[in-house]
Amino acid sequence: MIAAIASVSLLLACEQSENENDMTNPFFEAYNTPFEVPPFDKIKNEHFAPALREGMNQQQQEIDAIVNNPDAPTFENTIEAMEYSGDLLSRTNIVFSNLNSANTNDELQAIAREMAPELSKHNDNINLNEKLFARVKAIWDQKDNLNLNPEQEKLLEKRYKSFVRSGANLSESDKEKMRAINSKLSTLSLQFGQNLLAETNAFQLVIDNQDDLSGLSESQIEAAASDAKAAGMEGKWLFTLQNPSVMPFLQYADNRELRRQIWEAYQIRGNQGNDKDNKEILLEIANLRREKANLLGFKTHADYVLEETMAKNPENVYNLLNQLWTPAQAKAKVEGAEMQAMINASGNGFELAPWDWRYYEEKLKQQKFDLDEQEVKPYFALDKVQDGVFMVVKNLWGLTFEEIKDIPVYHPDAKAYEVKEADGTHVGVLYMDFHPRASKRGGAWMTSYRAQKSINGERKAPVISIVCNFTRPTADAPALLTFDEVSTFFHEFGHALHGLLSNVQYRSLAGTSVPRDFVELPSQIMENWATEPTVLKQYAIHYKTGEVIPDALIEKLQKSGTFGQGFGTTEYLAASLLDLDYHTQTSPISLSADEFEKASMDKIGLMEEIIPRYRSTYFSHIFSGGYSSGYYSYIWSGVLDTDAFQAFKETDLFNQDKAQAFRKEILERGGTDDPMKMYVNFRGAEPKIDALLKKRGLDEVSMERRD
Repeated sequence: MIAAIASVSLLLACEQSENENDMTNPFFEAYNTPFEVPPFDKIKNEHFAPALREGMNQQQQEIDAIVNNPDAPTFENTIEAMEYSGDLLSRTNIVFSNLNSANTNDELQAIAREMAPELSKHNDNINLNEKLFARVKAIWDQKDNLNLNPEQEKLLEKRYKSFVRSGANLSESDKEKMRAINSKLSTLSLQFGQNLLAETNAFQLVIDNQDDLSGLSESQIEAAASDAKAAGMEGKWLFTLQNPSVMPFLQYADNRELRRQIWEAYQIRGNQGNDKDNKEILLEIANLRREKANLLGFKTHADYVLEETMAKNPENVYNLLNQLWTPAQAKAKVEGAEMQAMINASGNGFELAPWDWRYYEEKLKQQKFDLDEQEVKPYFALDKVQDGVFMVVKNLWGLTFEEIKDIPVYHPDAKAYEVKEADGTHVGVLYMDFHPRASKRGGAWMTSYRAQKSINGERKAPVISIVCNFTRPTADAPALLTFDEVSTFFHEFGHALHGLLSNVQYRSLAGTSVPRDFVELPSQIMENWATEPTVLKQYAIHYKTGEVIPDALIEKLQKSGTFGQGFGTTEYLAASLLDLDYHTQTSPISLSADEFEKASMDKIGLMEEIIPRYRSTYFSHIFSGGYSSGYYSYIWSGVLDTDAFQAFKETDLFNQDKAQAFRKEILERGGTDDPMKMYVNFRGAEPKIDALLKKRGLDEVSMERRD
């Protein structure tokens, strides 16, 4: 059935393209590339809109065929037929959205703004199709008598709930309201992200006095000189708001005034009253989400989102965050007091400010543990860290990674690898793209260019990508990572494994298609191996001397393991609570974004020296990244990953029984079962919070609930 649908779709596409004299559009033909990856070398900006529109046209024809089928609705002729529809649209949109994040330009952004309402309308035409929903509901109502296997049951459940949660049961007038809301939200979310990228790229701190570089390492200075040269300012030093530039500057630059300038620029993004200002946009997004949730019968947007997560409701999320808030900020206040004492002892007469925190935290770390991050970075050359990641994965699951040279890539920075089982069986293709550029949004993420699925019983291998913003190499040194960047690499690789090892039948349930507060388990558990001494000795090798990281330095890293967790956990929890506060409103937000954020932070008593990890106007996770009411999921999954890693710590880091159980019960199964059931199948019991508290050093602080 799948092959037949694909053939018809391809024929329709070719006929359409012929009519449009556009036989060169690579989306209108099968990918003739290694492993059928997208032909990036042939794809041009002008190909997207025609292929997206034709893809929508084809899928609508496929949906009409399902709706008008005279036969009684069955799982095969309705649920599976829907699952297999829209191949051209999916193939095109997945490339388009990924490039718009990882290698965008003005033309792509304009196409995105043009297509967003059309794509929203198309999705609503399916989700609000009364006759289509009637067929789905008829199957749902008789599900107990259909002898479906567990994965088919899950697909049916997901499809039915998707219709209900998209408004299929609404009146016609409310459906029209829903269409208008969805269209507006698609445009606003896109604009939020584009504004943030522009704001991030707009700021430059240009230094022409070498004295102002005091405190920075040789590699940081070289990187700034290289960036300046690339920007046509040879002989100067350029610092930007990209994380590999701004964060080391805040951590090491002795010039307090320059630290203040770059910090102010960082935290004011999207909040400057210009044409890239996000304040009104984010409030409209939050209010429209509440309105949409109310239409669907939910009290708040958070209630709507969390219904389909492990947390289930906002109260459970607040409960977890409240348990952590008091000990986290108490620890942060101790850290802040120690820094203030250091400032006072040095004879400086100022109060610790946000732009001082990372600088004095680094000084305090050196004083307490004799540990300087610049002493550590030479051991974390990117290629060696990559070898370390590959080694861990090979030891756990036997996977190997072989670079593919003759394959299309979407940017010269991106490299492709074939992933194989120990016996040589093809698993999938992995793209990795590590360094910042103006065309790439900030942060780090995993995505796919083809999700795994099965066709006629044969596994169709996935094409996965991880995208990061790590420190670039310089003329004199390879890319040297901070330990935070090392952890990020392991983290995103865990997501990649979730996509690569998926082994399900239906694409809609593959890989990371799981609840938001479960999706971070495979990524965060991988971070644990990065810090283990036996693992460190495999990949932490000095790029100049070839020396393996010494035991003394590993001991310093371990002793400092919980250092700074007060700050790190507090800024994260503040952002998580801000997210929930925006999305648990029961009436329209009447305050300005600045006023709302201040009220939210005043409510929890956030100390003045710390701001939320993401302030409202650049909180892309929740306003343009799909994490609304879900930013808490990192700490929720933190409970899972620390508890899960104990299964290895209690036995062996590469315990094969545990590794295979984690693969079979978690990594391979995607969203085919209840997350807690899958976790218990692996671990034998539900997770406990104890391991997380210990890992972050919060078990030493008394636990109190906040009001």
